Amino acid sequence: MGVIHKIGRRKCAVARVYVSEGTGKITVNKREFTNYFPTATLQYKVMQPMSMTENASNFDVKVNVYGGGSTGQAEAVRMAIARAMCEVEAENRAILKPEGLLTRDPRMVERKKFGQKKARKRFQFSKR
Repeated sequence: MGVIHKIGRRKCAVARVYVSEGTGKITVNKREFTNYFPTATLQYKVMQPMSMTENASNFDVKVNVYGGGSTGQAEAVRMAIARAMCEVEAENRAILKPEGLLTRDPRMVERKKFGQKKARKRFQFSKR
């Protein structure tokens, strides 16, 4: 099969995933993924495409991820793994697409505007 390289993005996080045949080991930035993503919800998000396609113990996944926070990084990894699973087998697309794992989430942080405290919050108004 060789190595499959895919990219996933979420907010400011970018994940590059390298999928190869193996025993189901996932490493994120040269660390075990359970150490990199300590909470159960983040670990579930990362494993979701593998478990839905029943490939959790068939492939080794090596991930380089940077930018954003822990949730954004986990969702970027999830998207990249889902894209790789589609390339492994075309029938996986029908499983992952209805769950929304192949859709890029366009929501980003709104920029701060000048003359305001944050993007939408204004400075306190004083009438007198």
